[in-house]
Amino acid sequence: MNNRIVYTRTSIPLGELTVAASGGGLYGVWFTGQKYFPVIDTSWVEDAQTPILREAVAQLAAYFAGARTRFDLPLAMRGTHFQQVVWTAIGAVEFGTTTTYGALAAHTGNASSVRAAGAATGRNPWSIVIPCHRIVGGGGALTGYAGGLERKRALLAHEDKVAASLRRAA
Repeated sequence: MNNRIVYTRTSIPLGELTVAASGGGLYGVWFTGQKYFPVIDTSWVEDAQTPILREAVAQLAAYFAGARTRFDLPLAMRGTHFQQVVWTAIGAVEFGTTTTYGALAAHTGNASSVRAAGAATGRNPWSIVIPCHRIVGGGGALTGYAGGLERKRALLAHEDKVAASLRRAA
């Protein structure tokens, strides 16, 4: 298995993203400078023509154009078992909806692990693709987002607008 990390950068309405792949899967999608932004060292290779990176950039563009509500990309999953369970649960949160950190904790089988679910959410390496912006605090409070709360608000507003448009068209 090829574990070399290839990456590209792309501009979206909320700034610049670094999109990376490894071993045939999407390794990460990060806002430039976000919390937990990886160190891009000399072992990483910039190559915008890598098929999975081209597809990820195309799907992100379609998402922001309102033409895509789900991402269909293989992930280079890494992290603890608990993190992977949380990230999988986040990936199941429907477009235009939100859920709470408490609900994520309950999904892991340990409802008291709310802080751990929050920490795992914050470490999600696939911003937007694994929609951690859809995770809110109790009572709907907008808390925590590695890309910044303004981006979280903007992503939720974008999804609300697109979801409303899709409902009207139905």
